[in-house]
Amino acid sequence: MTAAMRPNISACPACDAAPAAEALAEQAIQEEARIALSVPSVHCAACISTVEGALAAHPGVHSARVNLTLKRASVEADPEVTAEALASVLEQVGYEAHKLDAGTLSATQTDKAGRDLLMRLAVAGFASMNVMLLSVSVWSGAEAATRDMFHWISAAIALPTIAFSGKPFFVHAWSALKHKRLNMDVPIVLAIVLAVVTSLWETTLSGEHAYFDAALTLVFFLLAGRYLDHRTRAVARSAAEELAALEVPRVVRIVDGQDETVAVKELAVGDLVRVKPGGRMPVDGEIVAGRSELDRSLLTGETLPVFAEPGQAVSAGEVNLTGPLVIRATAVGEQTSLHRMADLVAVAESGRSNYTSLADKAAKLYAPGVHILSALSFLGWYMFTFDMRTALNIAAAVLIITCPCALGLAVPAVTTAASGRLFRKGMLIKHSTALERLAQVDTVVFDKTGTLTAGAPELINIDSFDEADLSVALALSMASAHPLSTAISKAAQAAGVRPARVSEIEEVPGYGTQGRIDGQLVRLGRPTWVGATAGNQTSAFLSIGDHAPVAFLFADALRDGAEESVKALQAAGKEVILMSGDTTGAVESLANRLGIAKWVAEALPENKAKRVQSLAEDGRFVLMVGDGLNDTAALASAHVSISPASALDAARVASDIVLLGGDLSPIPEAVDVAKSAIKRIRENFRIATVYNIVAVPLAVAGLATPLIAALAMSTSSITVSLNALRLRG
Repeated sequence: MTAAMRPNISACPACDAAPAAEALAEQAIQEEARIALSVPSVHCAACISTVEGALAAHPGVHSARVNLTLKRASVEADPEVTAEALASVLEQVGYEAHKLDAGTLSATQTDKAGRDLLMRLAVAGFASMNVMLLSVSVWSGAEAATRDMFHWISAAIALPTIAFSGKPFFVHAWSALKHKRLNMDVPIVLAIVLAVVTSLWETTLSGEHAYFDAALTLVFFLLAGRYLDHRTRAVARSAAEELAALEVPRVVRIVDGQDETVAVKELAVGDLVRVKPGGRMPVDGEIVAGRSELDRSLLTGETLPVFAEPGQAVSAGEVNLTGPLVIRATAVGEQTSLHRMADLVAVAESGRSNYTSLADKAAKLYAPGVHILSALSFLGWYMFTFDMRTALNIAAAVLIITCPCALGLAVPAVTTAASGRLFRKGMLIKHSTALERLAQVDTVVFDKTGTLTAGAPELINIDSFDEADLSVALALSMASAHPLSTAISKAAQAAGVRPARVSEIEEVPGYGTQGRIDGQLVRLGRPTWVGATAGNQTSAFLSIGDHAPVAFLFADALRDGAEESVKALQAAGKEVILMSGDTTGAVESLANRLGIAKWVAEALPENKAKRVQSLAEDGRFVLMVGDGLNDTAALASAHVSISPASALDAARVASDIVLLGGDLSPIPEAVDVAKSAIKRIRENFRIATVYNIVAVPLAVAGLATPLIAALAMSTSSITVSLNALRLRG
């Protein structure tokens, strides 16, 4: 995508985000110095004192604070201090403690923001109802002292309520003006301030009309729009932040034959690092000792583990599966492939955040027009009447009647309705502009492993074996966690096979599993290990004594709805492309099976992202559907992206939409719903435009008081919301 640069004027300043790269750097600094611990057993002031005292006494800790409500301790400390060490300190004084991850903290912040908006909305709504009741008495003909008393009571209710509930608008308007730009909150604040000033003036002069109810109604409806917009969002952490979290913080370095645990940042090129089975590679390097198998699925999308032996290159982020390895570092820190991928994703996220939404485009023209129209109305009426009171009333009416309340509700009301409909179908919309971008899609790029396929091998020739061979294979496969062994074990047990009595079973890292039965050596594993010749299909071989090895053949099972989804998208005129890091044979086979004409195999993460960007440069709007770490950069680079809920965290947070179930069939429907949503948004803009064409001349002509303007504004907002509800389906 060639992202349009975000204009200085925004319809939703609360949604404006700093570039992801800057956010990642800031997060890295914060994580280095701040640790958050969950301390569930704290319950009183004595607990707080004990916990804070114990933490503060630990070497390297600068300060410690306990939040009793959240049962959480926040610690400022040197980078060398770990959460585990602090948890141990608290356990010694009798308090259970756990480290809080970034996801928990992010979710807490999002929940807090939602509660804050909802509280301000509730206060504004309650105050509006009370002031409206007081206004009824004035409209009914209350005079002199009674009318003035009601006006002053209304002022006492309205002023603190507006100061509290309207804070988000005041803050964002001031921020925009401070940076010498305009946004939609500037006319909102001007309308509120003018309504309040005019009402105070009228009240002070014992005037007949005060417009505190109009100001409060304005705040209430705009907060409703802001809260609806907030509801459309999920916890959207940075995917680059997730990738950085995969980097190993501490490693075992070998110095003069002795193991020592050090921080990964202390490593240098040429250092020897020991990686135990189950451990993640901390550096890019070369294996100098040991044999094992590597899980590269996160980086390359390869379905099966890869044999690892001395001389083979490894990358940071790969997982060592079966045997201990010694690695000589060839790239450390910011030079590792994992860190470079995080940088790539950060840049891609930054570009996507610059997408210009429909509301932004409308705001670019709307905000300055409102200010100019109100100012001209004030000047015109003042020069015509030389009555400051009349000129201010009309200027306030113009600002209120043209207030972007309907415009502010046009997008969030629709996206909330559409998001609810898709949620019922099993899709969660995360990003505020995802629906707008999804409606533009003309090209769909699918990952293979874990997306179109289940990501786990399935035994396809079990019927070609007798029960004796299957029982031996089952006994050997049950002793291994290898994906092929797991598939054999699952299929054999489903067929009712019982394991044979095999003795001396052992797993040989990188090769397979062996044992003895009736004195004969039996092996299940790689073809070269058992004396067989491998074919083009994924396979494992069983050898029993001197008998010829027999092959177990595997295929990757399709995910539910994969075939239907591809056909539906092609029928809708979308070009479908299969892009995977898996082998050429596996990718070609799946492409032929699904009828996908264009496919790319053995694609590295950088290649996937570059191909997606190349499609964007050709004017294509790309939907990327993927689930692995190797898809993260492409997901962030695409015009819009979808990940299954089973995807890796980094891929899931890089995507705009999460597929909650295992079925892919809702994807074509999501595209159709997105198109309908954009149609409704444009209808809402037309409703707001027609409303302004009719209402603005009345306000400029002095035929609408600020109160009438507020009622008209409320009517347009309700109309927009009702139109959005047609999308619920």
